[in-house]
Amino acid sequence: VEVGDKVRINLTNELPTGTVIHWHGVRVPNAMDGVPPFTQPAVMPGETFVYEFEALEPAVGIYHSHNGANQVLDGLFGAFTIGEMRTPPELIDLGFAETPDKKINMVLNDAGVIGLSLNGKSFPATEPYTAKVGDTVLVNYFNEGLQSHPMHLHQPMGWIIAKDGKELLTPIPGDTVSIAPGERYTVLYKAVDPGVWAWHCHILSHAEGPQGMFGMVTALIVEEA
Repeated sequence: VEVGDKVRINLTNELPTGTVIHWHGVRVPNAMDGVPPFTQPAVMPGETFVYEFEALEPAVGIYHSHNGANQVLDGLFGAFTIGEMRTPPELIDLGFAETPDKKINMVLNDAGVIGLSLNGKSFPATEPYTAKVGDTVLVNYFNEGLQSHPMHLHQPMGWIIAKDGKELLTPIPGDTVSIAPGERYTVLYKAVDPGVWAWHCHILSHAEGPQGMFGMVTALIVEEA
């Protein structure tokens, strides 16, 4: 959504247990924070609760359950962004586009029924991404798991431009970017060389096993412009 938008979410619970929605990293009124027993009771099976708030400021946030140990680990999560992240002038001087050519939200997980996964899927079921030589690719990493994950794109070099939705004063180069549970990092990549480039968690047991690649692995396919 954009800054200033009015947001209304109707949560109808069809689960066999209570649930809620918490807006992690997003500024909302206390009554909309979605945390039993502090701001509301759990929404029980068959009940509906309406979340309403104004998007007051830019954010790279998460929406997820905050009731029950396994609900987030089993997939009750998603990315929630407010506004657009700008390309820092320092990177424009290096040839990055002022407006990214492609934007990717990548949610990391490592437990529950979906296990080691990117956006809820494990390799080889993960979605490969495509870009053309010269493209600027913006990636928001979100960690909804129980462990820190150092994410590594084989090419090109990444530049961290924001942490938890807040722009850094100076971009930081990041060949491997470690995202702790609950953290969000925004990284810009510029596709330079064509090819199929591996993209994975660099805790290698999260990405490689006896039968080869699995788990937290995808690819960036860079094509000639």
